[in-house]
Amino acid sequence: MRKQQREEILKVLEDTYKDTKTALNYTTPFELLVAVIMSAQCTDERVNKITARIFPKYNTPEKMGALTQEELENEIRDCGLFRAKAKNLLATCHMLVQEYNSTVPDTIEKLMTLPGVGKKTANVIASIIYNVPAIAVDTHVFRVSHRLGLAKGADPLATEKELQKAIPMEKWSDAHHWLIWHGRKICKARKPLCSECMLVDLCPYKEKNFAK
Repeated sequence: MRKQQREEILKVLEDTYKDTKTALNYTTPFELLVAVIMSAQCTDERVNKITARIFPKYNTPEKMGALTQEELENEIRDCGLFRAKAKNLLATCHMLVQEYNSTVPDTIEKLMTLPGVGKKTANVIASIIYNVPAIAVDTHVFRVSHRLGLAKGADPLATEKELQKAIPMEKWSDAHHWLIWHGRKICKARKPLCSECMLVDLCPYKEKNFAK
């Protein structure tokens, strides 16, 4: 892809989605950490319903960490992979209390020491809470960046590295949100709304969908 075309795509995305933020509801770093861990293979809408129910009761690592595995499973049972997530959340709570003075770590490397926190989750937390330049590659970012020709990598890590080269560092965190929201609103997985897309003339995607 030509540099000019890439820059034009990024400019349109920025103009369209410049004020967008995460769709997950939270009020503290710990709440965002819990919400992002729960969001794996689960919609943000579903996570928000669950966290609205549990955060009034368990909004600190001490409070949530005091639950048993069975108790936390029952609290988040309507979340996909709830057993594994309950296990990771409890282990993360215990580690936060014991090793990080109940504070969410401020680097990607330290965040990745927490159970259930991979590179994507660490990138999200670090960029949103601590303004660390990062691009978290979820399914939306992966799909949209490939369709737009911003990346070709076969996996999230390769895609992340390509996007870091394609996008100025000072815009990494914002671009993460641009790509996510474009994927949710327009560039959908099964039936992208190409006829409504502001990028249709710049997009190299060969399987454009104009069906009504």
